[in-house]
Amino acid sequence: MRNNVGLFLAKRAHLSPNVEGFVDVDTARRFTYAEWNARANRTANALLEAGVGKADRVALLQMNSVEYMESFFAIAKIGAVCVPINWRLTAEELAFILRDSGSATLIYGGEFTDTVGELHGRGDGEHGTHVERWVLCGVGSRPEWALDYDTWQREAPDAEPESEAGEDDLLYIMYTSGTTGLPKGAMHTHSSATWGVLTINATSDLRSKDRYLVALPLFHVGALTPCTATVHRGATAVVMRSFDPKRAWEIIEQERITTGLKVPAMLNFMRQVYDPQRHRHSDLRWLMSGAAPVPVSLIREYDRMGIEIQQVYGLTETCGPACLISSDDAVARAGSTGKAFFHTDVRVIDADGADVPAGDSGEVLVRGRHLMKGYWNRPEDSAAALRDGWLYTGDVASIDEEGFVYIQDRIKDMYISGGENVYPAEIENVLVSHPEVLEAAVIGQPSAKWGEVGAAIVVKKAPSLDADDLRAFCQDKLARFKQPAVYEFVDQIPRNPSGKILKRILRDQFPGPAPD
Repeated sequence: MRNNVGLFLAKRAHLSPNVEGFVDVDTARRFTYAEWNARANRTANALLEAGVGKADRVALLQMNSVEYMESFFAIAKIGAVCVPINWRLTAEELAFILRDSGSATLIYGGEFTDTVGELHGRGDGEHGTHVERWVLCGVGSRPEWALDYDTWQREAPDAEPESEAGEDDLLYIMYTSGTTGLPKGAMHTHSSATWGVLTINATSDLRSKDRYLVALPLFHVGALTPCTATVHRGATAVVMRSFDPKRAWEIIEQERITTGLKVPAMLNFMRQVYDPQRHRHSDLRWLMSGAAPVPVSLIREYDRMGIEIQQVYGLTETCGPACLISSDDAVARAGSTGKAFFHTDVRVIDADGADVPAGDSGEVLVRGRHLMKGYWNRPEDSAAALRDGWLYTGDVASIDEEGFVYIQDRIKDMYISGGENVYPAEIENVLVSHPEVLEAAVIGQPSAKWGEVGAAIVVKKAPSLDADDLRAFCQDKLARFKQPAVYEFVDQIPRNPSGKILKRILRDQFPGPAPD
C-alpha cells in the first residue's frame, strides 16, 4: 500500500467494511467504513472532474461533520493539499489564509454563507482570495457561482481515484492560531501525518472497536490527527458538530464512549454540569487532555468521579504528539505530561543549548518523523523553529531523572519579578484549586519596584469571593515573589479554539502598571 493517508480509509474499508467508522451525532447519521470510503471516493472523483490536481490547495470551512472528514480523505487520495480553516475567524482573517495558501477551491458549510459571500465579493485583489471553485455543503442559500456539494458528490463515481501522491508530498497546511502576529501554515506531508498516527497508536491505549469522542473542531490537530488514528486502528469516531458540555455527557452514555480528547477548559465546563445521578460513563476508560497544562486539582476531581485524565503535550507542528502520561502514572504523577511518545524524542535545554539538570527549567525540543516540513512560504520562521532535526517549541518545562516532563508555560508568557523567573501556569494551577474559582489567568504587569509582578484575572463562582480571599489562599502555597499583586475579576477569559488562554488580549485589557 502506498503511503498516502487517503488510502488509510480505503484499506480500513477493505479490512473492516461493516464496522461502524463514523457517527455524525448531530445529524444522527452512521456510516460503516465501506460507506464512508465510498463517499470519500465520490468527493475525490468530483474534485478531479472539477480540475483539482496534485498539489492544488483545497480549503475546508465547515463545522465538524462526515462531509468534513470525507473531504479530507478525498483530498489526500488525489494528492491535493487540504487547508483546514478556523471558522471562528473574521472574513479579513479568512481571506488572508485563503490568499496565503493559494487555495483555488473552497468547500464551505451553509452556516458561513454570508461570510463566504463577502469573500467572493472581494475578488482576487490585494484583500481578496484566489478561489475559483466555491462548493456549498449543507443547508444554505446557494448563490449561482457556487456548486451544491450533495449533487456534485452524488453524480461522481465511487471507484478509487488514481493518484501517485504520498510520502513527502504535502497532505495539509494547518494554520496556527495566530495569538501573536499573522498565522503561519504548518506543512504536514503524508509521511509526517502517518508517523503522527503511528506514534499515537504505539503509545496510547487506543484499541480496535473503541468509540472515540471527537469534540474539538476538526480544523485543529487535536481532532484531525486522532480522527485519522481511529481509522488506522479500526475504531469508531463519534463526532460532535461543536462542543456542548451537557450534550457531551449524554453522548458519552448513549454512544458508549470509551475514550477521547478534551482540552482543560472543556473538562472544566463538563465538571460544572456533571450530575452523578444523571450522567453515566461506565464504558469510559480514559480521556486525554492537552493544549494547555491541566490543573492538578482538575485531574484529581475527575479521578474522584472515576475518570482517568491522561495529560498529553503536543503541537500543530508535531502533528499532535510529543509527550503522554501513561495510565499507570496519570494520578500518581498528576501535573506531569508524561514521557515522550514512542517514535518521539524530547529534550529540555538551557539558553546555551545544553540539557538542563533534572528539575531545572528550560525550552522543550521535540524530534520525530512526525514533525512538520516547515511553515508555508516562511523560510526564516521555518529555519528558526527547525534546527538539526529538532523542533524548538518555545515552551518551558522541567524534566525529572526518570524522563517525566512537566510543562510550565510558554517562554513569551514568563515574566521576571525581582530577578526571579515566574511561570503563570504554576500560579493558575493554584488559583483554580480554590473551590470558588471557575477559571484563572495570570499575566505580568510592569512594576516600578519589582520590574514586573503578577496580575491574576479570575472568573469566580461565588459573588462574595474577593482579592483578600485569594491572597490568603495563595499565602502558603506560593513563594512570595510568585503571589499575584493584582486581582481582576471578569465574566469570561478569552481563549482560542484549542482552549489556550489569549494572554495578548489580557495584556491589552490590563496593561498596568501595578500599584506599588
